[in-house]
Amino acid sequence: MIKTFFLGFVLFSLSVRAQTDSLFANAAILKMKHSKEYTIKVAQLMPVSKYGYKASPEEMSFEQQLLHVVKGMQSLCKDYLGGGPNTIQVPDSNLDKDETIKVLNTVYDYAINSLENFKPNQLSDTVSFFIKPMNKLRIINLMNDHQTHHRAQLVVYLRMNGIKPPDYVGW
Repeated sequence: MIKTFFLGFVLFSLSVRAQTDSLFANAAILKMKHSKEYTIKVAQLMPVSKYGYKASPEEMSFEQQLLHVVKGMQSLCKDYLGGGPNTIQVPDSNLDKDETIKVLNTVYDYAINSLENFKPNQLSDTVSFFIKPMNKLRIINLMNDHQTHHRAQLVVYLRMNGIKPPDYVGW
């Protein structure tokens, strides 16, 4: 009787964990789609003449911030989430507005595809991240935190240039 109860409990626990992992993975995909939509809107609002704008000399320019976001995303997907080969080279700067937005679309689509192909049962897998070992759940959270951090700076750049940021997309 105790063995049957224990086996039932283990199977139930595994089922709950699989459902939770799947729920998180699906939420991560939706979050990335919303992030793409919002980031593209932010990128479109800034005039071409202000893509080199910096809030202070030591900061990255508007364009550099955008490219930095997708370089980080691209690297995390490729190196830690099994995103597969990525053929687009993201420069640090010197793209025009249309080229920058094209790169944003391409890399966001790559990240979305990486998350769609990610196996939720791998969330607890540990990877050798350059700072310290981390599980893949933390890598996904890092990817989201990184883009949110830099996109917030971009919103400030818009406001400093008298441009109203787009309404938030994330619901």
